[in-house]
Amino acid sequence: MRQLAVFILALLLAPCSVAGSGYVGSTRCVACHQAEAEAWRGSHHELAMAVAATDKVLGDFNDATFTAHGVTSRFYRKDGSYFVRTDGPDGKLQDFRIKYTFGWTPLQQYLIELPNGHVQALGIAWDSRPAAVGGQRWFHLYPNEPMDHRHPQHWTARSQTWNHQCAECHSTNLQKNYDLAADRYRTTWSEINVACEACHGAGGKHADWAALPAARRPAGDKGLTVSLAAAATTTWAFDPVSGKPRPSTPASAAAQVEACARCHSRRGPIWSDDGGGRPLGNSHRLALLEEQLYFADGQIKDEVFEYASYTQSRMHAAGVACTNCHEPHSLKLRAEGNALCASCHPAARYDTPAHHHHPAGSPGASCTSCHMPQRAYMVHDWRADHSIRVPRPDLSVRLGTPNACAGCHAQQGHEWAARALSRWYPESRMRGPHFAEAFHAAATGAADGAARLLAVASDPQQPAIVRGSAASRLAGLGAVPPTPELQALLADRQPLVRAASLRFLEVADARTRFEQGWSSLRDSERTVRLEAVRVLAPLLRERLPAAQREELLRGVAEYEASLQVNADLPESHVSQGLLALSMGDGERAEQAYRTALRLDARFVPAYVNLADLYRLQQREGEGEHLLREGIDRITFDADLRHTLGLNLIRQQRRGEALQWLRQAAEAESANAHYSYVYALALQGSGDGVGALHILRQAKSQHPGNRDVLFALATISRDQKDMVRARAYADELLERFPGDRQARALQEALRER
Repeated sequence: MRQLAVFILALLLAPCSVAGSGYVGSTRCVACHQAEAEAWRGSHHELAMAVAATDKVLGDFNDATFTAHGVTSRFYRKDGSYFVRTDGPDGKLQDFRIKYTFGWTPLQQYLIELPNGHVQALGIAWDSRPAAVGGQRWFHLYPNEPMDHRHPQHWTARSQTWNHQCAECHSTNLQKNYDLAADRYRTTWSEINVACEACHGAGGKHADWAALPAARRPAGDKGLTVSLAAAATTTWAFDPVSGKPRPSTPASAAAQVEACARCHSRRGPIWSDDGGGRPLGNSHRLALLEEQLYFADGQIKDEVFEYASYTQSRMHAAGVACTNCHEPHSLKLRAEGNALCASCHPAARYDTPAHHHHPAGSPGASCTSCHMPQRAYMVHDWRADHSIRVPRPDLSVRLGTPNACAGCHAQQGHEWAARALSRWYPESRMRGPHFAEAFHAAATGAADGAARLLAVASDPQQPAIVRGSAASRLAGLGAVPPTPELQALLADRQPLVRAASLRFLEVADARTRFEQGWSSLRDSERTVRLEAVRVLAPLLRERLPAAQREELLRGVAEYEASLQVNADLPESHVSQGLLALSMGDGERAEQAYRTALRLDARFVPAYVNLADLYRLQQREGEGEHLLREGIDRITFDADLRHTLGLNLIRQQRRGEALQWLRQAAEAESANAHYSYVYALALQGSGDGVGALHILRQAKSQHPGNRDVLFALATISRDQKDMVRARAYADELLERFPGDRQARALQEALRER
């Protein structure tokens, strides 16, 4: 009873927007669903967020101190409230009241409300694990990154604002209520935490249905906004012939998995009210398997949560739902250890040394150790990779991807592990071709990289997230498939593939954009329509028939409405600026970039894009002033320095430019383009030897980069080193056999 009383008190203290929304609150649900409510209490969903109170605050606020990045913060209590004295927006020590707790275990964060309703997540968190495993202490979430109040990840920065970064998934029926002119939030919610209607949708109609006498209740969806019944009623059993699990009925997990995906994925909102229960792509844009987020084989790298990983798995393809493994209300696993997997995969076949080749009961005998390796986020929050894959140390040998074996056998190396698996499973089909090889080939500039990406994108046997990612990466290379393949991709049944394939039209002429992309304006999935608008918007600068112009303008209106969903983010205004510029409206583009900088004076893309607009308008002096302003305001950033270097070169101030280009190239060696540009600047200043040195360093990191190889060949030629010039030209043509410039260069060098 005490737990329920505290829960009700928290609801009364929290902002509320129930009236007129169709949301009735979990207390109404409890009347009929007591077992589910009891399981939910104490879960991570129930504890996702709370008003800071004695029974919810786990951290040590007994005048405790913690020092990080040269700042000593003090945690204390006063007048029944919790406070921290730490560095504020100006870098000076100030006292801040803790308003909310955020999360429970293995760590708990604390939220502070700043003026104008901005609720910020403190960068210092409480390690809520037991002391025996290193917990019960304060720690910084960015321990290895130099941090002060100017850093984009400082707790007062916009990137740490709860209202747009975290709130949607930690509270129910969240409404940001953002005022752009005042940069103010009046954020509300129906319930402070993740309650019933966060997953099931507004319950008003269902409550009305339940209130009717049984004889008068209409059949059908029972008034539910989101129906999860199909996945919930599917059970799995062993097929007596194959010994593999099969569903009792045709599995239909899509609705449930996508309902979970709204929060358990790396994505961004694109629509404020999609009605619930619709495909994810109508309300959110899913991040693809991008290089900074995932390894080449799709394993998790950055903090990407579960959904995109799970959609790569064979279990997802078979129709397994989240709740087949996780109890949906307590969130606990339905069984412990290998018993969970054995509910579908016979223990006699899989939970035995004959399968896993490790002593029974050892870490290596755990199903998840091999098939769901973990990675730590937020310092010590270990999360399992839900792609549920077979370890591939053979790929690690060739591509440098991680594998589960190395978690325990790092000293033995990948080749040792690959030999062991080959010996254990000599006939395994799991060591066949993998999309990682195509992704790696393209990333390293292999001659067949583009062709291999196209093959993956066009393969209906590959998961949709993989195919969409392949299409996106191929478009990023500036490659365009032949017309039949392009048309097939644009008409593919998978929205992720259709949306990514529209990127091919970015480099197409106006006629091709119109002919190939126009039908996508009417796509059933919002993410596809929005991408179509982005690539077709430049056609408004052409002479379109009135009907088509009107249709495209309707699409632009939807695109702009989508951007307004994130009007509190500077990224949204940069996108607005790019859209305006594509339609020829430089004045509106400048206004949008300026708005982005007003919201966040540390947002680098706004500086870079505005400076580029000034370049187009021949306002180089204003661009220089802007970029220097950004460099002064922001902790070291290579993009700003590189852009300033280019600006100064255009102003014929090559000597000044070199220092900025050098700083960018040295700071971002992973960016081959920065090294390439710096080398060309050195060459232009008469330092061909220095240019070659920089380019050779870049080649060692990026052996297949076309620009680097081309520059090595031409600058070696200019330095009279014809042997190396020809060698570089030969390598260039070997990697890019269809490159006409490369062939012309090779032929010219042979004649000398």
